[in-house]
Amino acid sequence: MASLALSPANKAPVSSPVRRETSITHRQGFAKASLPWWRKQRSSESQRVNFATETLVSAPPAAIEDVDHSGKLAAWTSIRHERWEGELVVEGDIPLWLKGTYLRNGPGLWHIDDYNFRHLFDGYATLVRLSFNNGHLIFGHRQVESTAYKAAMKNRRLCYREFSEAPKPDSFLSYVGELASLFSGTSLTDNANTGVVKLGDGRVVCLTETIKGSIQINPDTLDTIGKFEYNDNLGGLIHSAHPIVTETEFVTLLPDLVRPGYTVVRMEPGSNERKFIGRVNCRGGPAPGWVHSFPVTEHYVIVPEMPLRYCAQNLLKAEPTPLYKFEWHPEGGSYVHVVCKASGKLVASVEVPLFLTFHFINAYEEVDEDGRVVAVIADCCEHNADHSILDKLRLHNLRSNTGIDTLPDARVGRFRIPLDGTPVGELKAALDPEEHGRGMDMCSINPAYLGKKYRYAYASGARRPCNFPNTITKIDLVKKKAKNWHEEGAVPSEPLFVARPGAVEEDDGVVISMISCKNGEGYALILDGSSFEEIARAKFPYGLPYGLHGCWVPKE
Repeated sequence: MASLALSPANKAPVSSPVRRETSITHRQGFAKASLPWWRKQRSSESQRVNFATETLVSAPPAAIEDVDHSGKLAAWTSIRHERWEGELVVEGDIPLWLKGTYLRNGPGLWHIDDYNFRHLFDGYATLVRLSFNNGHLIFGHRQVESTAYKAAMKNRRLCYREFSEAPKPDSFLSYVGELASLFSGTSLTDNANTGVVKLGDGRVVCLTETIKGSIQINPDTLDTIGKFEYNDNLGGLIHSAHPIVTETEFVTLLPDLVRPGYTVVRMEPGSNERKFIGRVNCRGGPAPGWVHSFPVTEHYVIVPEMPLRYCAQNLLKAEPTPLYKFEWHPEGGSYVHVVCKASGKLVASVEVPLFLTFHFINAYEEVDEDGRVVAVIADCCEHNADHSILDKLRLHNLRSNTGIDTLPDARVGRFRIPLDGTPVGELKAALDPEEHGRGMDMCSINPAYLGKKYRYAYASGARRPCNFPNTITKIDLVKKKAKNWHEEGAVPSEPLFVARPGAVEEDDGVVISMISCKNGEGYALILDGSSFEEIARAKFPYGLPYGLHGCWVPKE
């Protein structure tokens, strides 16, 4: 265990071992008037609170230890403490119907002592929760205790291969041994820093692209419970970082690097056994394309095959290549495959224009006037087949915001995959990209419309010039318009839509995001899903690192 604090000399994050029951000391510096009435009597010149026994009440940032006075955006800096918990002061009104917990996962620790990681995706996982109940908001965060994280904290060095980082071998023999462990998968990280999902049986699991990086956590305490082991013989080292998770099933893709292709599998609630649905062989290139995410419809699983393909040779290298563990193979083409959920049969495989996407938004089935399914429509955050977005996510680039417009363009890319045997599919913009500033990523929808025809999506857009998405955008795919929330100099995390219980309209609910401000602070933001107006915000005790993906755990 380690407490992450700031060095007084340069405010750079450093680490030091402490007891498991970590504590933070408040300094005098906030008035009793800033506290809720029921805690005013407990305000004192100094408060020391033990996390294991009591919940902290939030205070203005000046009252928290190790405040960063540099005024720099906290989005790209390491988390300041291993854990914190407390009630936040809410400005505005949180709907009383909003009862549950928003969990957000992402890379939040990008250094080990003086060694600094290079890429956004390298950081050790930081889990954040916002718990809503009767208009109140409890905030907390905690490091996910993966084997990779614990080994790094114990040995004060990198011990496993991250996205762009590899341990430095002591000798040639140790390098050979490390390569051998790479082939077996033992040297791959289990740093589950990408997403967090609630399974149909209530278990909550943090995920990354390595299969071993599936870690179960307690959503109430954020404690790491342990490895989520898959009890089957399907094998494999990697899977999609974004499975499709519903109350009835868990569906994911397993890329096959030996016989280039993808295995489609499902898992039932309460089970750890993945079951085979079908397989798709690659049609182009030397290896399967990256499958960070994929969509489904009511009857089909859609398997994307991008020209950004896995590269075992790059994975073996100790230093990162320009495309990290991938290679760009436009000569191999781009394809979209459609697999029947029930039979596992391949019902369509079409070539499409070159594309690059991290995140699919949704998909649905197009029917003719007789009700027959004639095509599949699939929407994604598409980067105009420009793989430079990977390089733009290096921490050096994110921290070096000079005001020049360096964010690559993106759009809502809409695929149409015909099911009549036609060999070619379509890929077009679903609306004018200028509506959302030619920036588009980190998306969510009303989960009731998963796999169905839908109208609204919530995502991160752009107000130019910028070097990273800096707006929260509501996309109307019927009117082909967008509404954009923006705050100068701020970076919002992925917006998550939560529907109001009993809602009839698709956008009847709220949108939750976590904002990193240009002055180093941060806050939780709640927008009305329909009007897209702000209805509440609550300041964090200090700014948080940028997070990636989250999920909603309703209060039982």
